[in-house]
Amino acid sequence: MISVEEARAQIAGALSPLGDETVSAARAFGRTLARDIIANRNQPPSAVSAMDGYAVRSVDLGAGPLTLAGASRAGQSSNAPISSGEAVRISTGARLPDGADQVVIQENVRVENGMVHTDIAASPGRHVRAAGSDYQMDERLLEKGTVLSPAKVSLAAAAGVGDIPVMRRPRVALLSTGDELVQPGETPEEDQIFNSGTPGLSALVFSIGGQPLSLGIARDDPEDVREALASAEGADLLVTIGGASVGDHDHLRHVFTEEGGRLVFEKVRVKPGKPAWFGKLDDLPVLGLPGNPVSAMVTARLFLVPALRTLLGQPQALALGFEQAVLAEDIDANGDRETYLRGQRDGVAGPVRAMAKQDSSHLAAFAQANVLIRRLPDAPAMKAGSIVEVLPL
Repeated sequence: MISVEEARAQIAGALSPLGDETVSAARAFGRTLARDIIANRNQPPSAVSAMDGYAVRSVDLGAGPLTLAGASRAGQSSNAPISSGEAVRISTGARLPDGADQVVIQENVRVENGMVHTDIAASPGRHVRAAGSDYQMDERLLEKGTVLSPAKVSLAAAAGVGDIPVMRRPRVALLSTGDELVQPGETPEEDQIFNSGTPGLSALVFSIGGQPLSLGIARDDPEDVREALASAEGADLLVTIGGASVGDHDHLRHVFTEEGGRLVFEKVRVKPGKPAWFGKLDDLPVLGLPGNPVSAMVTARLFLVPALRTLLGQPQALALGFEQAVLAEDIDANGDRETYLRGQRDGVAGPVRAMAKQDSSHLAAFAQANVLIRRLPDAPAMKAGSIVEVLPL
């Protein structure tokens, strides 16, 4: 068996970032940026008003009323410079006339017979957005590998990028195995269960930016498994769920080898999820996850998520995002495998407690968890109030 870190590193070492494509800004949310976004001009391109009011020369304030000399509004700004003793009506976002360096908001102004009266003192730059105050020409606004949030999509659009270069979505084929499985919505026999692995992993793949492709369920028959593996052609990654144990009816690993598959590793020193494995079938990377639904979801968080981030070219793809939390209750000493306890954390940064049910088949308990509590091999018992590492779910 190899460690969790070794397994993640070996998976990443076997993968390369995919190609890129362009999408409209309206469809870029959640995508991974394929190239840097560089500003091609200052923003704002010139000094503009931050408020509705009157553009003035600050040196003229306090010397009596000012002559109203025109108006400037966003999109149709005045090109005439402001002269001594003048004020220009201006709207929010409008370009300041040359010579103006302050805006007096309209609430502080009284206009009579074409004259602007105000008691506001001189304050150069007041209510003015300076040219380039948001960003400047040639500034790197977004870095390659950035996952595009709504705000980042808006920034790219503000920089004039209509079609945004993004990494192609990884096509992830998902194959569940076992005669005991039926699809949700079908009628199971007494000894059958619903296939929860494919829907759960599909949601995880989609949340990271991949494109899940369900290959259905391969029955406990070598030829059915062989056909299912062949149907993954064209995928960037194949994820199998179950079928890799040593039982008489687990044919996946055997058929994988018969078809020319090469194992990179076949067990991981982790609980739950020791049977997780990884290999290559010709050029197709194959990640094998355990059949128990909780084991599959935990190992997917540890191995599938970094794999997808590697394919997407995201920086620090192997960083899982551990946080520190305070234990709300005592926990027992750990065994010889790195263990991930399902836990519940109070709020965003509150104390955390291990859930009572830790069996790898208890999916209802897993659905209530919001963190995984990391326990290193042979870690001692810990008292409430101790600091532990947690992985948000």
